[in-house]
Amino acid sequence: MHAATDVLLVGTADWLTTLAAELESRSVGRIRRTETAADALAAFRDGTVDCIVSEYELDGTSGLDLLREVRRESASFPFLLSTAAGSEAVASEAIAADVSDYVAVTNPDDPPLDELADRLERAVLSAQRTSNRRERARQFDAIFHDERVAAWVLDPDGSLVRVNRTAREMLDADAEDLVGDPFWTLPWWSDSETTRSDVRRLVEKAIDGTFGNAVVTRSPNDDGHRVVDLSVRPVENERGDLVSIVVEGVDVTDRVELERDLRRSEELHRVTLNNMTDTVLITDEDSSYTYVCPNVHFIFGYTAEEIRDMGTIEDLLGADLFDRSELAEAGALKNIECTVTDKAGREHTLLVNVREVSIQDGTLLYSCRDVTKRKQREEALATLHEMSRDFLYAETHREIAQHVIEDAPGVLDFDASAVYLFDADENSLAPVAASAAIEELNGPLPTVPADGQTLPSYSFVEDEPLFFDDVHAADRLSNQATGLRSAAYIPLGNHGVFVVGSDSVGAFDTVTRELADLLAATAEAAFDRVTRESTLREQDRMLQRQNDRLTALNRVNETIREIDQALVRAETREEIDHTVCELLTADDRFSFAWIGRIDPVSETLEPQAWAGAEQGYLDSRSFAVDESGTEPATRTAASGEVTTTANVAARLRAEAWRKDALSRDFLSVLSVPLVYNDVTHGVLTVYAETQDAFDEMSRAVLAELGETIASALSSLERKNALLTTSMTRVEFEIDDPSFVLSRIARDANCTLSYEGGVQQTADGSYVFVTVEDAPVEDVEATALDLVAVDGVQRVSSEEVGGVLRLRLSQPFLALELADHGAVFRRASATPETTTLVVDVPDSADVRNIVQLVRETFTDVELRSKQSFDQASEHTLYAEFMDDLTDRQLEVIQTAYYSGFFESPRESTGEDVAEILGISPPAFYQHARAVQRKLFSALFDGGHVPVAGPEQGG
Repeated sequence: MHAATDVLLVGTADWLTTLAAELESRSVGRIRRTETAADALAAFRDGTVDCIVSEYELDGTSGLDLLREVRRESASFPFLLSTAAGSEAVASEAIAADVSDYVAVTNPDDPPLDELADRLERAVLSAQRTSNRRERARQFDAIFHDERVAAWVLDPDGSLVRVNRTAREMLDADAEDLVGDPFWTLPWWSDSETTRSDVRRLVEKAIDGTFGNAVVTRSPNDDGHRVVDLSVRPVENERGDLVSIVVEGVDVTDRVELERDLRRSEELHRVTLNNMTDTVLITDEDSSYTYVCPNVHFIFGYTAEEIRDMGTIEDLLGADLFDRSELAEAGALKNIECTVTDKAGREHTLLVNVREVSIQDGTLLYSCRDVTKRKQREEALATLHEMSRDFLYAETHREIAQHVIEDAPGVLDFDASAVYLFDADENSLAPVAASAAIEELNGPLPTVPADGQTLPSYSFVEDEPLFFDDVHAADRLSNQATGLRSAAYIPLGNHGVFVVGSDSVGAFDTVTRELADLLAATAEAAFDRVTRESTLREQDRMLQRQNDRLTALNRVNETIREIDQALVRAETREEIDHTVCELLTADDRFSFAWIGRIDPVSETLEPQAWAGAEQGYLDSRSFAVDESGTEPATRTAASGEVTTTANVAARLRAEAWRKDALSRDFLSVLSVPLVYNDVTHGVLTVYAETQDAFDEMSRAVLAELGETIASALSSLERKNALLTTSMTRVEFEIDDPSFVLSRIARDANCTLSYEGGVQQTADGSYVFVTVEDAPVEDVEATALDLVAVDGVQRVSSEEVGGVLRLRLSQPFLALELADHGAVFRRASATPETTTLVVDVPDSADVRNIVQLVRETFTDVELRSKQSFDQASEHTLYAEFMDDLTDRQLEVIQTAYYSGFFESPRESTGEDVAEILGISPPAFYQHARAVQRKLFSALFDGGHVPVAGPEQGG
């Protein structure tokens, strides 16, 4: 082996000992022994061995397992597997595991030491060559991919093979399309024949085996022509044959320009020293000047000659600026702070760097930087920090504005300042805080409209900071007599404008402007905080008010639920009226509640029930139904609308009822109509002990309660009408062409009869009418032409006359009468007149029914009114009708009016089913179900036997 190698022998076989002695005799290197695979793997991972020779069988594992562990971490590490129990299977496994070499020791007593040693050496050398090749490949890749160098690889005839990333980025075209082209023809080089010839000459030189170098011009890019230092070297294999050519290019444009610039350096340094703001001074050991920078006047105001005439540098920077021994030890001292006075008497803060040098006769170099503005900025920032802490305790916008005015001189060194705040209601900017200095220079500051016409207004509206070296040159200056010269107007977000200025021109430099912006931003943040906190407080108050309203509403809803339950159980109107009033005033929910009913004769609102602290209020006055009336109950009775009085104490002397209510602690009132399906049942009025007790939600809930009460009263009247046997039959004669039956009879010149059978569905009202004196087809056509009729269905017809089912677009009179507890018994309409017959039970007021008919039609004559008792037939009819479903009623009415029950039958079951749009079996099932219920009502006293399920249709 060419170098000492650390060899690790793994295993317990005796022949390994013999091999170790042989290797030591050959001075291979350090020979180590281990018996276990774990120790061998640890030595490999520690990097303390260069080669492993292992026998196959190891304690608890095998040499193959050890080999596989090594290969997981190194593909080229030399590993020899030697075994006295070898076989072709073991050899195959070893080769598959990528063993460096496999040696079968057939005779352990006489191992092939020479062969083992030779194979070990070859394995190590092979691994080293592999490692070297990989290392060289890595080195080449590192060089080839150097981002600072463009690189190309050419084949032996000079054609392009490979390009690195740096070279690719120098080209607009796709480099892959150029592979195979001669290198000197590629678009990296300018179109100059000289450049292309130079590149070709270098490549041909490399083909001949000689290194070449030249500086050439590359194709122009956005920066113009670039200069490239091109190196071309041949690459040969072990036999000396040319295998490739490597070309490297370094962009030396900057270096070329630098060399050109260096030639100008003397002039450049002279100009730089004359114009830079830092001042450079050089002295000898006696502090006498040996060099004074020409720009010394920038800081000190003196010329170079005046500085030299002053004497030593201590006269300029002060004595004891630094410790000479400390400088000697450190070689340089940096950022020494000192204060100097310039020629005009102004103080400057300087940072001085001192360095030992040897320049001509000078030994100490002083570099002076003026940090006066920076110092000012640091102090101003400290003041701003203090301001921010003060702002944390401010609770109003005006208080923040005052803090800004008080602290502005410490930040900006200006005494004249003011803060305008925006008033959204007035759309104006008002000066809420101003310093005495600004009022002395400008006079009192006026409030200005936020219209962009003045300087504060323009800055605010446009959200634009305005800085003026002389504000008198500004177009929007409203006070031409102002003593302000330099001025700044800085918007404070949506809150207002900060104004600051001075009586001198050009007072705002870069630092001052920055500090003014910071001051305004700090103030704006404080204004934002106060606004947010104010908004949150208002939201908290609003939430509290909402919670209070919800609490009150919950109480109202609880009352509504109790009333709903009571309405279900109530048997009489008086019980409903009293229950509602008592529940509304229970548990101090409301002070007083009463229900009144309108008397159509006297046109007054008559109290029916009341509860709570009435205290004689209802006896203290009368309640005439009049929209001009002032008491809420009378206004609601007249208008049918909800009436609310939020504050009874208002207009106390204008309306007498308020004095009576206020004397009883009634401070707010709500009156709601009791209306259901356009039927009025009275008025509910509620009084409370607090003002504004009825908000929008409470009004909506109580208005809905009014509808619920009216619905319950309507239901009760309909129920009483069904249960009452004593009736009053009223007959009317009307002359009103708007009544649908009258209009059809007149237009078709026929007689129409209605004998009951109205049905209300989601599609409209269905009515059966009998036609006399005219062909049913003509009447059908006439009805279809009317807007009030949505559809006509012929139920039966004869040569003259028949039965029609009309679908009406508006509720039929029978439904309105039913809501009042009355029954529309029949109607007969001829071309000349129409007669109506209505049955009114004793539980309903006949006057209300007469009034309803008079309000419905234009010309009404009451022809007769008679009382009768329908005890037996009414009970049977009520029981039977209660048992029928809507579908069963529709089917049996259609069958009846179509003549199905006549003898002989005028229509068959199939005809009726076709009219209804159902199947014949479904019709017969409905008909049989109705017959069963009718006979049950006749014979079983209303106890209907259980029937099977009915088919839908």
